[in-house]
Amino acid sequence: MGIVVQKYGGSSLADAGRIKEVARRIVESKKAGHDVVVAVSAMGDSTDELLELAEGVSPLPPARELDMLLTAGERISMALVAMAISDLGFTARSFTGSQAGVITDSAHGRAKIIDVTPGRISAAIADGHIVIVAGFQGVSQDTKEITTLGRGGTDTTAVALAAALGAAYCEIYTDVDGVFTADPRIVPTARRLERVSYEEMLEMAASGAKILHLRCVEYARRYDMPVHVRSSFSHKEGTWITPSQPGEEEAMEQAIIAGVAHDRSEAKITVVGVPDKVGEAARIFEALAASEVNIDMVVQNVSAAATGLTDISFTLPRTDGQQAMSALAGIQDEVGYEKLLYDDQVGKVSLIGAGMRSHPGITAKFFASLASAGVNIEMISTSEIRISVIVDEAQVDEAVRATHTAFELDATEVEAVVYGGTGR
Repeated sequence: MGIVVQKYGGSSLADAGRIKEVARRIVESKKAGHDVVVAVSAMGDSTDELLELAEGVSPLPPARELDMLLTAGERISMALVAMAISDLGFTARSFTGSQAGVITDSAHGRAKIIDVTPGRISAAIADGHIVIVAGFQGVSQDTKEITTLGRGGTDTTAVALAAALGAAYCEIYTDVDGVFTADPRIVPTARRLERVSYEEMLEMAASGAKILHLRCVEYARRYDMPVHVRSSFSHKEGTWITPSQPGEEEAMEQAIIAGVAHDRSEAKITVVGVPDKVGEAARIFEALAASEVNIDMVVQNVSAAATGLTDISFTLPRTDGQQAMSALAGIQDEVGYEKLLYDDQVGKVSLIGAGMRSHPGITAKFFASLASAGVNIEMISTSEIRISVIVDEAQVDEAVRATHTAFELDATEVEAVVYGGTGR
């Protein structure tokens, strides 16, 4: 029946009981006739615990050694899952990322996969074994050092393995029953989506939806790999992430909006009193780029005629806030702006759906729903299938619920259950 790649997250492997349950599910797939390759995350919150331990030992641990430490969590998981499978009468072979042939660049902590050479995996499959791979990690092509892929790296590992092995599909097991129209913790009446296109899922991931990481979806789209998001705590059908289907535009009457996403991890910086001259904005964003600060939304006000000055506002990850402020402070004399304003009490709410392309009035309805809920909009950004707004962080939940209801996304009964408590 071909190869199936499965990924199990930390909440699915939280303790010995959960590991045994995951092993039983893996064996079920093997008994059904599939060759099974599994990518595993570290157990529960063990990655966070290792990070805390490292910080307790050294305030600035060397990046190489931190990667060596953090990869231990997935190695523990892979060995324990292989043991549990053995107790069920099947043979399993566990491999680290480097043993599995996951080749990356040399950026410790945020490495990108360059290639996958799954020779040892293919040999183990040919010998009849179930293969367990430690996710989140690989080996640098240049330095031969162990690297980690950053948060959500096991999702990316799974999809990369599926593509390299020519798998039929990739199953991402988590602690919710699929992709929902909103975060079930905020909107209990959120509906499970049966299918989401790659482009919709990319927008949802980029807008703060935690169910799949952006890099994982990008990899799946690049290799046309179907992804099935489902729960390891139930046997319900999940959500399929697939290419847009031919003729889908005509069928969008029933699915204009895929969902409402939110993100509380952003901050806003306003550069006040920037001289409205050619090249000033470029200097600002070149300084930010040199500091490796990622920018999301950008708004420039109309120049004041009396002063010839303008304000430039942009959003960025909250973790990059102080780095960005330092970079901008260093060019104040060069640019000649007046001051910087920093606000980390903001949140982003996004409305996403491929049906927007052929349905006018979506923007008006979105803004009207926010107004009726008393939510003030600070910034606006749009793409072909997404509208995002920045609002006060305290109003994010209300904004999500109001938008969800306005677009008739509420289910008639509760469908969403977060079994493990983390949504991953």
